Amino acid sequence: MIDVLMIIGGLVLLFFAGEALVKGAVSLATNFGLSSLLVSAVIVGFGTSMPEMTVSISAALKGAADISVGNVVGSNIANILLIIGMASIIAPIAISAKAVRRDTLAMLLATFIMLGLSALGVIQFFYGLLMLAILGGYIAYSYSQDKKAKAAVVEHIQEDVVGEEMIATPKAVLYSLAGLIGLIIGAYMMVEGAVAIARDFGISEAVIGLTIVAVGTSLPELATAAVAAFRKHTDVILGNILGSNIFNIFSILGVTALITPVPVNPQIAAFDVWVMTAVALWLSFYLFKGKTIGMITGALMLVAYMAYTAWLYMAGAA
Repeated sequence: MIDVLMIIGGLVLLFFAGEALVKGAVSLATNFGLSSLLVSAVIVGFGTSMPEMTVSISAALKGAADISVGNVVGSNIANILLIIGMASIIAPIAISAKAVRRDTLAMLLATFIMLGLSALGVIQFFYGLLMLAILGGYIAYSYSQDKKAKAAVVEHIQEDVVGEEMIATPKAVLYSLAGLIGLIIGAYMMVEGAVAIARDFGISEAVIGLTIVAVGTSLPELATAAVAAFRKHTDVILGNILGSNIFNIFSILGVTALITPVPVNPQIAAFDVWVMTAVALWLSFYLFKGKTIGMITGALMLVAYMAYTAWLYMAGAA
């Protein structure tokens, strides 16, 4: 009963925290003359990746590297198939190819680096340092590009948030921080409740790591995307997912590798990392072409995610 209450409480907290984070992030973008895409990719993307960071570092320190790597890979798959799929069913996601090109390329770079590192078998200290250096360069470049385009960005934001009540910077910071903290706590409650129930039903911890923990730590992205979809903030949805997928690999695995070498399970390297790569390429096709992601594509993504999850459970039971 307690586990069920934790899941329900986590869901409620995720909804209200997602609302606060989107409102704060959009207001900050407007107040500082930055694009909502950059704010959501960097601030929101990093913030909503904190549950993955906590889980992965904790798992690696406990010697559970499969959960650490599986959490990142599984979260990146869920971010696209589950979250983009769900959001596009709520409201079609219109895409400006030029606006998302930089962050799409960064996501693909992170994905291919992860593909290469998984083939090595172990993510060592040096590779962690390299990933964090690349992440720092990406953030610095993104900020400088947005500042150069400030005038156009402000006009774009005003078009995005027409009819929305903007809030002052100090209050927007509080909204964003409260939203981030609420998302992390809500995700923790959901994961703890779900894992406890799964164990009661005899589901293996390896499958739990790739599915329940991965989806659970992606709940902040899910909550943020759902709120943004209802509010028609396409930039926030895409920035959130692209930023989260970039941070999941460069930041989470990078920091974890600095603390302890991270071995990659051969099964994860042989299958799940390739699924993550295929899914990233699928999304990138729409982003580079500037094609709207509508309800049919969203439904296909959800079906693909259910098929992937079903395969994991069947393989785990075999």
